[in-house]
Amino acid sequence: MPSHTSPARPHGVKEPLSPKLASSLTLVELLDDDLEEDGSYTSMEFRGVDLSSRDADGVEFEGCRFVDTRFSGTAMRRGGFSNVELERCDLSGMAARAASMHRTRVSASRLTGMTWSECGFKNVTFDGCRADLTGFRFSTFKHAVFRDCALTEVNFQNADLRGVRFERCNLAGAQFSGAQMEGARFADCVLLGIGGVTSLRGVTIKSRDAQGLVYSLAGAMGITIEE
Repeated sequence: MPSHTSPARPHGVKEPLSPKLASSLTLVELLDDDLEEDGSYTSMEFRGVDLSSRDADGVEFEGCRFVDTRFSGTAMRRGGFSNVELERCDLSGMAARAASMHRTRVSASRLTGMTWSECGFKNVTFDGCRADLTGFRFSTFKHAVFRDCALTEVNFQNADLRGVRFERCNLAGAQFSGAQMEGARFADCVLLGIGGVTSLRGVTIKSRDAQGLVYSLAGAMGITIEE
């Protein structure tokens, strides 16, 4: 991976808004029942809670903090997370559709194989996450940052990534076919073998990152590169 020296933020580019949480949260160590359909959970702190393999249709988490919490294999339709912090959580294999993340920070978490399709992400930061083989097809991102993330073979097919920032991420084998990318930025990222490279029209890439696009661009244009 490239150097971990923080790239200078372009002038006028703002960080996503941070989650707003109450000064005092109700500690939840173990839920008495499964998540209720269309349930609402507000101002709670979940530590070491196992919420894996649940059916979470319409469930809303508002103003909550999750630490060392498992969502692996959980299915969610509608609902989502608003003003939420997720730290060291396991969302691997989680499947969501028509759900949302708003003003949410996901840090040091495992997202391997997670699929959030047709979802909305606004003011969201993914920081230091293992997110290989994740899927965000047909999802919309606004004011979003991926920072220090492993995003190998991630699928952004037909996603709206306009203005999204990728900083120090490994995007080898990522798929961008049909994505809207105007204004997106890549800094100190690995871009080897990405698909849908022609969708990158309008993005900004550091010169040292662009070298990884040579073979993908050549393949898209029918150019053969000989040694």
